[in-house]
Amino acid sequence: MSAHSPAPPRSRAHRLASLIAGRRTKWAVLALWIVLLLALGPLAGKLGDVEKNDAAAWLPGGAESTQVVKLQEQFRKDETMLAVVVYERPGGITAADRTKAASDVGALQHLPGAQKAQGPFPSKDGKALQTLVPFTDEDVTGAVDGARDLVKRGPPGLNAHVTGPAGGGADQFEVFKSIDGFLLMAAGIVVIVLLLIIYRSPVLWFVPVLSAVFALGLAQSVVYLLAKNAGLTVNGQSAGILTVLVFGVATDYALLLVARYREELHRHEDRHEAMAYALHRAAPAVIASAATVAVGLLCLLLADMNSTAGMGPVAAAGVLTALASMVTLLPALLVIFGRWLFWPLVPRYDAKYLKPEAYEAEHGIWSRVATLVGKHPRALWVGTAIGLLALTFGLGSLKADGLSDAGQFTGRPDSVVGSEIVARHYPAGSGAPAVVIGKASAAGPLAATIGKTRGVAELSRPVAANGLVQYEATLRDPADSKAAQQTIDRLRDAAHAVPSADAKVGGTTATALDIQRASDRDNKVIIPIVLSVVLLILILLLRALVAPLLMMATVVLSFLASLGACALIFQHGFGFEGTDTGFPLLAFIFLVALGVDYNIFLMHRVREESEALGTRRGIQRGLTVTGGVITSAGLVLAATFAALATLPLVSMAEMGFVVAFGVLLDTLIVRSLLLPALSYDIGRRIWTPGRLARNRPSPERSKVLEPVG
Repeated sequence: MSAHSPAPPRSRAHRLASLIAGRRTKWAVLALWIVLLLALGPLAGKLGDVEKNDAAAWLPGGAESTQVVKLQEQFRKDETMLAVVVYERPGGITAADRTKAASDVGALQHLPGAQKAQGPFPSKDGKALQTLVPFTDEDVTGAVDGARDLVKRGPPGLNAHVTGPAGGGADQFEVFKSIDGFLLMAAGIVVIVLLLIIYRSPVLWFVPVLSAVFALGLAQSVVYLLAKNAGLTVNGQSAGILTVLVFGVATDYALLLVARYREELHRHEDRHEAMAYALHRAAPAVIASAATVAVGLLCLLLADMNSTAGMGPVAAAGVLTALASMVTLLPALLVIFGRWLFWPLVPRYDAKYLKPEAYEAEHGIWSRVATLVGKHPRALWVGTAIGLLALTFGLGSLKADGLSDAGQFTGRPDSVVGSEIVARHYPAGSGAPAVVIGKASAAGPLAATIGKTRGVAELSRPVAANGLVQYEATLRDPADSKAAQQTIDRLRDAAHAVPSADAKVGGTTATALDIQRASDRDNKVIIPIVLSVVLLILILLLRALVAPLLMMATVVLSFLASLGACALIFQHGFGFEGTDTGFPLLAFIFLVALGVDYNIFLMHRVREESEALGTRRGIQRGLTVTGGVITSAGLVLAATFAALATLPLVSMAEMGFVVAFGVLLDTLIVRSLLLPALSYDIGRRIWTPGRLARNRPSPERSKVLEPVG
């Protein structure tokens, strides 16, 4: 407390804030975090051990294709993935080529995890050979790498590739294997560079980054324990998003708290008191923001898709640990190091900062933006709304019905090249057959039904085990095509109609079809629930109805505009064939939750200022004093998610790009212009039915910004 201000009464929240930033208790807070990291830190490094990137980790829990995966366990002792080795010579296969392929069969069977190989099978046009090798799931990546080294050592002019489920899976596993380290490094560099620019201090950046690293370590440990003991599904996608989300969100919260702490350092001689007031003032918005994001993410638990349902708790754990670190560890570290952290722009106590005008003078750009909002509110919100609506027309270009095998990668890995060769020379569905399992007693009728189903090119011999029979049906069309999915529907209808067969149809194409339908269901169920939950939180936070409705409307408009713009960019700019089926839902969750995030920061401060200055003046001052810090937070979060856009997987690149684009759109347009202008035009009615909609500001409170306990 400054010597020039009377001591106000202190609330329970202020006493708690004082405890975190106390002269002695700050050391206890630091010690607690060190103990936590020493105890749980080693578990963070084991997160990769519990990741599941196989088909079951992504499949809808009750889907027919999932049931087939489980039934297949009765036909083999070990889980296997099929590798398709394909050889091609455009001028025609030679005798030397056939000798090479035949000799490879024996060598392939001696690779770790290899089962009995079949082939080589010549193509009808005489330009290709194909060998099928099942590998156990223990180390598919290593086995495929070994197979590729082996088969590529052939006669000059003979091209050899390893594709099929094992080849494609190995290429994806290779990406996920290095994703955590790469994203940690990329996110760390981005955050450090931006904090150096924002703070203009060579040392201050270290404290938020250290706090974010502590938060990430704790988050990874918690997720590991949940995956190990509670059955949480973690895959490479969710683990990668966890890294950038923790860094981005933690830095956002740090920017908000440090900015408020810097304000209070101007008003208090004692840095411990300055932090207590800063934490007391900033914490409600930060906690509400984290609660909104976390609750929205946890709504994903209602998803049918295992991968989507697993994403919710993983990301929520990251947000909550980021919150815990930024409201406990960060304040303790800031007061431990003292004011010198801000060097060379060290904030000193000055009584003039108790007047609003003094601090507003430090925010020249945003003061001018606030003035513009006050002069032309209707023109601003109408113009920005029309611009956002125009971007939504791009939604017509959005193709969210899944990606083909080739479309999953931004480049052309070996499995993609191999699958294209297979499609040129063999039945298009070769290497990824439909799997039909039914009762062995109905094997004959089942085989006859499968064989005459339109779209089926070949039928394998039956394999029997435990009273069941399994057939593999090669499809005429590429396994990742719409025509193949239509064949699966016909095959299911026909197989289900075979009396007493109790048949189930699965396989690669059936899995993709089930994923698409489960994603459509998840979109229809989860999006309305998230909107309702977030709106309820906003109503409780702002104690009003109109302002939360405005916030939700602007954020949803921003989401639709971002999705529309990105659909055009993906198709015409990057040349992507479409998006993953789960893309719209995950984009919605992140953009709506994170978009509301910044609106909460703004409107919580606006409400605080409106109590003293009135609503319209409060909007201008709230925008003035938060504009810089919220924009900085948006830039940091966008930059950290943009790191995902550098990955060679289309689904990750698209997610990173749309979140980065949407956050920037929300930060620079919605929060800076649309929402303030719309709120200013409506006036104090935005607080309806709350007290602020009826009461005018107190003249006494509007004169001086004294700390409030």
